[in-house]
Amino acid sequence: MAEIIYARINNHDLAAFCAMLDNSRVFSDDETRQAYGHDETEDLVHPPEVVLKPQNTAEVSAIMRYCHDHFIPVTPIGGRTGLSGGALSVFGGVGLSMERMNRIVQIDEFNLQVTVEPGVITQVLQETVAAQGLYYPPDPSSRGTCFIGGNLAENAGGPHAVKYGVTKDFVLNLEVVLANGDVMNTGANTLKNSTGYNLTQLMVGSEGTLGIITKAVLKLVPLPKFNLLMLVPFFDASKACEAVSAIFRAGITPSALEFMERDAIDWVLKFVDDVNVPVEASIQAHLLIEVDGNHMDALMADCEVISDVVQQFGCGEILFADDEAQKAQLWKLRRKVAEAVKSNSVYKEEDTVVPRYKLPELLSGVKAIGQKFGFQSVCYGHAGDGNLHVNIIKGEMPDDRWNDELPHAIREIFTLCVSLGGTLSGEHGIGLVQRDYMDIPFNRTELEVMNRLKLALDERKILNPAKILPAQMPV
Repeated sequence: MAEIIYARINNHDLAAFCAMLDNSRVFSDDETRQAYGHDETEDLVHPPEVVLKPQNTAEVSAIMRYCHDHFIPVTPIGGRTGLSGGALSVFGGVGLSMERMNRIVQIDEFNLQVTVEPGVITQVLQETVAAQGLYYPPDPSSRGTCFIGGNLAENAGGPHAVKYGVTKDFVLNLEVVLANGDVMNTGANTLKNSTGYNLTQLMVGSEGTLGIITKAVLKLVPLPKFNLLMLVPFFDASKACEAVSAIFRAGITPSALEFMERDAIDWVLKFVDDVNVPVEASIQAHLLIEVDGNHMDALMADCEVISDVVQQFGCGEILFADDEAQKAQLWKLRRKVAEAVKSNSVYKEEDTVVPRYKLPELLSGVKAIGQKFGFQSVCYGHAGDGNLHVNIIKGEMPDDRWNDELPHAIREIFTLCVSLGGTLSGEHGIGLVQRDYMDIPFNRTELEVMNRLKLALDERKILNPAKILPAQMPV
């Protein structure tokens, strides 16, 4: 593909942006640019040339129309919690922060729907609807800081996706600003819709490369009255993975089913002071299992079935959370794993996913690849979905081997995933850091279809360039 040459932002452009927004929402100083030039992806930094903070759809439309006419790249920026580099302004240009568009526009408790702007923090939405007895289940680990817009862009999941589904399963309709500034709605506020192409689902997971989401109509469900939580220790990590599929085959669908291998637990216990979970030396992994619903007797019966199942796979003494405080401790243990790993070493995190029955093969394969290339890995994730987060630890590995050999190791991990019926990412997205592995799950024809879709909606390729599609398309 021919290299695209984007325009650099000049004083005339800055004056135009100030006229659209006012000076207080246009930032070209180095401190702001640097702050909006990174997310949580490793140590990568790609600052925009200017940060713009629109407050409504009309302003987003005006910005996009101007950037389209002047060939200026635009990178949508949410809560900057992403792990695939989706919010990095690789070619400079405009960093379009959605943080000022943070209204919960309407809660429709009769139709179980909510209309939100993209800058709403996920946990704020969950707590707001919970006050009305409603539930928005998608809950990534960063839910306290991530934005709904970013969740939509990445098709985020989280622990409760195993029962309720990921972000895409809760989206009815979107308001989207296209690359040329045009505004469209993608669907209808109905539970069924067989009218034309499914543009809503095309936008969800497109990582800001096809349009800028400015409003979303999301489904809600009634808030479950009760939940029970158990932490199950296993003497063998592969056996813990085998138990996952067996739980579902026994007729139980947990509301969450999380896997943590021994190193993940140990690192978190060192990282946080207020979590105290005794772990015997012989324990190699844990499953954190939650069930929820409206009838406590039914939940207790589910836990009895789960207990019977896991004991067939060599588990230790099961810890049942006694109260809300202990539940919060156990969830903190799980949600702090990524931060604990990051505090210990330089690392790369891969968001692998396979059919859940293949999870033991994925885990053993990752460990074998680690032995081959000489790296340690710390694995955890949403076992109920077959979604294993593989943290590759640099440790004492020399820089030259880390930089030169690790891409080959990652390619082997992804090739293994695809061979097991899985794919590259379950919820973190492709973004910048995985784009050059897209030839593993997709052939030339499939990638070309994606490229044509991109060109149909963004012919100048100004929307979040250098994301998803490979730098060099296969020939």
